Amino acid sequence: MFTTRPELAGDFGMVASTHWLASAAGMSVLERGGNAFDAAVTAGFVLQVVEPHLNGPGGEVPILLWSEDEEKVSAVCGQGTAPAAATIDRFTGLGLDEVPGTGLLAATVPGAFGGWLHLLERWGTWTLADVLEPAISYAEHGFPAVDGISATIGAVAQMFTDDWPTSAAVWLPAGRPPRPGSRLVNPGLAATYRRVVAEARAASGTREGQLAAARDTWYRGFVAAAIAEFCAATAWRDSSGRAHGGLLTGDDLASWEATAEDPLGYDYHGHTVYKTGPWGQGPVFLQQLALLSGFDLDTAGHLSADYVHTVVECAKLAFADREAWYGDPDFTDVPMETLLGDTYNRSRRSLVGETASHDLRPGRPDGRDPLLPAGGEATVPVTGGVGEPTVRADGRVRGDTCHLDVVDRYGNMVSATPSGGWLQSSPLIPDLGFCLGTRAQMFWLESGLPSSLRPGARPRTTLSPSLALRDGRPWLAFGTPGGDQQDQWSLNFFLSVVHGGLNLQEAIDAPMFHSVHFPSSFYPRQAQPGVMLIEDRADPAVVAELRRRGHTVRTPGPWSLGRLSAVARDGDFLRAAANPRGAQGYAAGR
Repeated sequence: MFTTRPELAGDFGMVASTHWLASAAGMSVLERGGNAFDAAVTAGFVLQVVEPHLNGPGGEVPILLWSEDEEKVSAVCGQGTAPAAATIDRFTGLGLDEVPGTGLLAATVPGAFGGWLHLLERWGTWTLADVLEPAISYAEHGFPAVDGISATIGAVAQMFTDDWPTSAAVWLPAGRPPRPGSRLVNPGLAATYRRVVAEARAASGTREGQLAAARDTWYRGFVAAAIAEFCAATAWRDSSGRAHGGLLTGDDLASWEATAEDPLGYDYHGHTVYKTGPWGQGPVFLQQLALLSGFDLDTAGHLSADYVHTVVECAKLAFADREAWYGDPDFTDVPMETLLGDTYNRSRRSLVGETASHDLRPGRPDGRDPLLPAGGEATVPVTGGVGEPTVRADGRVRGDTCHLDVVDRYGNMVSATPSGGWLQSSPLIPDLGFCLGTRAQMFWLESGLPSSLRPGARPRTTLSPSLALRDGRPWLAFGTPGGDQQDQWSLNFFLSVVHGGLNLQEAIDAPMFHSVHFPSSFYPRQAQPGVMLIEDRADPAVVAELRRRGHTVRTPGPWSLGRLSAVARDGDFLRAAANPRGAQGYAAGR
């Protein structure tokens, strides 16, 4: 089949990401003797600079990795927690029934820095100064503005000018949005990272000591102090239409740290797929596999009406369970063993009929009654901005995400999905050169739900890297931006490889589809029952048959859904591929 570019193959190393500069930076680390973990951290920090509308230092990152030395998969949780003062009563007392989608109130502890440093310290070999050097250089000397940056800043330019002057000072050079391809700089961010490196070097002469000192500088030193002061001393207009300060304090940052844990896995057609725990939406990928394991997708035929219908209907059931059961397992009992069990999925599978369901149908694992937010099934019109762009067609501000994958010649593998701290999400902190994230908008301001707002809890993030083994050996690392769509687009890619027989690039380039049937994780949390989207490159006869079966089908542009990247260890060779949509994702390798 036609592909936009070749699948890369070689035996030295591969890096794939949502931006060519990050992929190049990661590959340069492999070329200079670094391992996959060094390369991933380097690329991750570059993404903060060159895709500031999609992630930033104030955001978060979940990471899945295979360590060849340990011969196991691990998950790094770089997802920050809600502030100690972030109670439901605190928000409702302000007259809010939802956490705002922008501004300081929605900030959680910025976990990206801690997540990347945990990966580097435990599994990497390079120093902090080495992995930060490319990001500092791009922030200080400039990088080309991709179309998405220009479009995003253009959409929020008036808000910056009227309400967020600290953001306007950095992102509206000469008082207007940057032109696509123009040079952008962020000297404030460069200065912050230079100071972190300098303080780390002054504190210790060893790599490990410098990493510990850098972590302390970020979460207990000048970075934490600047964040706490900004939240306490300033108030800014947010998506509620009113001005609010923030709730994050120095104690919130000082008490948080990134962690490593065992991921969840599921065996499917000779492959074992790993995802994060239910503090993120990752297990919904595994639930879809558990449902699909009882259907014959090979006989249905790749991207046939039967195939698409079955995948979409299973997604609806799995995501309904996400709504009813997922949350931070430190605060709520998530029955994952049952949700992935054969008996439960045999019963759930029987709900997939010949026609599209328009109901939200969570299950009753272990006989428990599902807990759903009130009004979570409200029907709304389909507008732009599903996954991309970062500002919707109706003008509402939202963010998207980045992704990167790395495999080295030793067999180490990384899949990471950094996000949050978008330039359009919150006013820029002038002393630091970056803004805070808004991941707390994923909490519900209703008590008693698995994902209710609780002080110190992790929001049920949509960020969802993927890693798969084949015959017990590392095989595939993959993922995509796209909010709620991540574990549909990633699943479609995986199924295209396993059932469609496509190579990595063919699977990325194939027409993509997804459902928006269930409540969104993002403000204002609305659902579109029965609605699915499929790129208009799909077979018109398939689209017609899906509509006959009761799906409300929308057909956006031919290259509009999905931003996947992937690396693989396949036989004698390493392989890589990246997304052509948006004209910025690239893979590099040899």
